Amino acid sequence: MTFEELGLKSEVLKSLQELGFEAPTPIQEKAIPYLLGENSDFVGLAQTGTGKTAAFGLPLINNIENHAKAPQGLVICPTRELCLQIAKDLEGFSKHLKVAVVAVYGGTDIRRQMTDIKKGASIIVATPGRLMDLINRRAISLAEVEYVVLDEADEMLNMGFKEDIDAILETTPDTKNVWLFSATMPAEVARIAKTYMTDPLEVSIGHKNQSNENIDHIYYVVKEKDRYAAVKRLIDFNPEIYGLIFCRTRQETATVAEKLGKEGYSAEPLHGDLSQVQRDRVMDRFRKKDIQILVATDVAARGLDIDNITHVINYNLPDDIENYTHRSGRTARAGRKGESLVLINTRESGKIRAIEKQMRTTFTLGTVPNAEEICEIQLMKLINKVTTAEVREKDIEKFMPTIMAEFENMSKEEAIKHFVSTEFNRFIEYYERAGDLNASAGKGDDRGMEDRTRRRDRKGDETESGKTRFFVSIGRRDGLNPGGLLRLVCDATGLKSANVGRIDIMTSYSFFEADNDFADNILSKVNGADYEGHSVSIEVTKSKSGGGGNRGGGGGRRDGGSFGGKFQGNRDRAPRNSDGGNRRDGGFGRDRDGGRDRDGGRDRGTRSESGSREDRPRREGSFNRDRAPRRDGGSSAGGSRPRSFGKSFNKK
Repeated sequence: MTFEELGLKSEVLKSLQELGFEAPTPIQEKAIPYLLGENSDFVGLAQTGTGKTAAFGLPLINNIENHAKAPQGLVICPTRELCLQIAKDLEGFSKHLKVAVVAVYGGTDIRRQMTDIKKGASIIVATPGRLMDLINRRAISLAEVEYVVLDEADEMLNMGFKEDIDAILETTPDTKNVWLFSATMPAEVARIAKTYMTDPLEVSIGHKNQSNENIDHIYYVVKEKDRYAAVKRLIDFNPEIYGLIFCRTRQETATVAEKLGKEGYSAEPLHGDLSQVQRDRVMDRFRKKDIQILVATDVAARGLDIDNITHVINYNLPDDIENYTHRSGRTARAGRKGESLVLINTRESGKIRAIEKQMRTTFTLGTVPNAEEICEIQLMKLINKVTTAEVREKDIEKFMPTIMAEFENMSKEEAIKHFVSTEFNRFIEYYERAGDLNASAGKGDDRGMEDRTRRRDRKGDETESGKTRFFVSIGRRDGLNPGGLLRLVCDATGLKSANVGRIDIMTSYSFFEADNDFADNILSKVNGADYEGHSVSIEVTKSKSGGGGNRGGGGGRRDGGSFGGKFQGNRDRAPRNSDGGNRRDGGFGRDRDGGRDRDGGRDRGTRSESGSREDRPRREGSFNRDRAPRRDGGSSAGGSRPRSFGKSFNKK
């Protein structure tokens, strides 16, 4: 089918031709002919990126009278970004018609918008909060509105605009046509359809809530402490990524973006604490691909309409299944392919099954890439960059004799090896100590690991033969994870990861084993070392069974030391802090810092610039909240990432 067959005006068809539109999408084929009728309420269910704006925008432009001064058409959408995008599209569709389109939204001067409305507006495109403000000021009249479009209706309700939408619709004529477009159809959206629409035609592209079939959904099971390290690996494994990372809270969003930025990745945060000027700056840079990765909350990213996003990474699953639909829908737009990657902990497999059932899609269990796979990808990226680089003969000609003289005693193979190694060695050094981040679903959480370690220590299991077991004064509460402890020991002593054995991270302290031959070196070099602002103290533990020498099971008595008393193997008490103070967690194995953010609860936030509430608590029917640990994983395994990789993102 062609656009000519849909019954649009010649002026609209001319605009479409100039804009490069070739053939209508499925939602456009079904919606446009019906909406060209005079009295037609309509419900369109389709994923973002399927052409919904043109599906309602073309018939709206087609039906509006030329030179109309009072608003005849009203489009309500959830965010400033989407508001501006829709207004821009409608202006493009009406290029050869006398139809005035005015966008009204929060975060900018309302007086200027009032002036634009007074000049005459055939179509108003608005966010609910700003439109209510204009209605209350009596700066706008909707008495002559004939068509009301509710775009991203489920998003608006999720953002808390139910009352505003009801109030706005009450000010419009009873004879209006209501066109509702949504990616999902929760009960609240169905209520709006029932209340304000008369016998609407419902068109669903695919099943209700069905995922875009061009999106590959992949999930990775990792331990809670390894989320950040896993995200870094996924980015490194996809060096040309242009994507979004979704976090639950503003605090987590800011933290993840800050860590990525410090380690050389091209990443910026997008959340409700940003001013509108800051938000616009970030979005402008992201659209221009000056930023490779945008780290965002669900609310902040709503309404984003950006082409060519290759990946969506879910740092955590959202509380509501519908939010996952919107997250994943940011990729694979306009018929392109995309990937939605999800990190879950060992207890969240049921959430994946729930999403699969509701979205009628299938998730694939992925494997977090290992060091060898990542290094191969990055190496080939480097080689491709070199072989495709433009050679500016005239500019380098005068330097070539000196350069060639330096390589005179090297063979071609040796020169290539040296060249590659200057850039590649840093990646090898970073990942050579990195372990496997994949965990087994259903195997319990970190607290379960701690309990198992406690039971093992009670039994007095001996340290592996040839190894010395060390007690460390910091633990998970201090941001320590196995990779961080490994880095701490190896960086201080020069040891390789193969010289370090079992590592057990507890809430307030930790244990690790290392070859006996290096015990003195470890005690002298690691004691007093700094780990993320914490002074580290270590000492050797001894076996309860008297295994001799430095061998010990971690649960046995240890000698004196600087922690304020003996560590009794049969009493599961955490040692005192290095300053002799009280125990940090009130008992061995009790993880009190799990379950809430640092401020003691969910970050409910404040309303954003568009009037939405950031990080809203879950609604009825949502997932059981996975109470995340206080920290988001701390440093990744293996140390600081080479700063050069991640800055090499090239604009397409």
